[in-house]
Amino acid sequence: MSFRKKPAFVSRFIRKLPGGSQPALIEADDGELYVLKFLNNMQGPNLLFNESIGTELYRLAKLPVPRWRRLILTRAFIDQNLFSYMETANGMCEPLPGMCFGSLFLGSMHRKIYELLPGTFYKRLTNIEDFWLAWLLDACTNHGDNRQALFPAGLRGTFYAVFIDHGHMFGGPEGAMHPHVAASRYLDPRLYSCADIERVTRLKGVVANLGLDKLWLEAHNLPGEWKSPSALDRLSESLSSLATSTIIDDILDQLLDLHRRTEDTVRNCGIASRKAPVFVNPGLEPSRLGGLHIA
Repeated sequence: MSFRKKPAFVSRFIRKLPGGSQPALIEADDGELYVLKFLNNMQGPNLLFNESIGTELYRLAKLPVPRWRRLILTRAFIDQNLFSYMETANGMCEPLPGMCFGSLFLGSMHRKIYELLPGTFYKRLTNIEDFWLAWLLDACTNHGDNRQALFPAGLRGTFYAVFIDHGHMFGGPEGAMHPHVAASRYLDPRLYSCADIERVTRLKGVVANLGLDKLWLEAHNLPGEWKSPSALDRLSESLSSLATSTIIDDILDQLLDLHRRTEDTVRNCGIASRKAPVFVNPGLEPSRLGGLHIA
């Protein structure tokens, strides 16, 4: 797994990125670009744990996610890169040196990647049914934020989804959230219209064969500063839910019922989208961009 590799050192600060945790785009000494999330990020102490274990859960389910790596942020680097500081209501906050989380940056000048697609493009998504499996996993793990994804362009005008941002899984960055299943759905509910009930219920078989014991072992191999008692407790609760068929049945019923009601609302309101896709422009010269590496 990704975190068992020797950590890389953060070697170059490129720019700040949007997001509540105030991540940064950096280059590491392995030559790759990463979205770095700091140990003392602006969202909560469990964020790095959730990002890493959430990514690994998706990997077990064979859902496309970026590779991740442990990144060492040194005092010397912080002192030389004041632009890496985070903003707070009380002024700038210095990042803590130590072990940080890095998700491989997907931007590339050679392959277009979109943050959003209009609904008319959904029929060109080659893995659109993955959103149902992602929603089921998120609901079982108390994911408290809308599912995030990027959409790289594929062959012959197709797209596929890559799932990102898992920091609000397992009860969120503070470990205290118990959200409704609607909280972790992707923002546009029309994306879930691809699958019938029979296909969705077959997801139970996928969950039943995940090999969840591996996830628990991987969690205990994470850096000690990432593992709070609440993070481990919420992971334990989530693994119990994922391993209990009656809980999976109940959550699937909730997802399907919510989907039916939402579809009725969408149909009655005549919601449509004519917006063009939103392109992620990394704003970097091609020679400094990482390729698209999916776990």
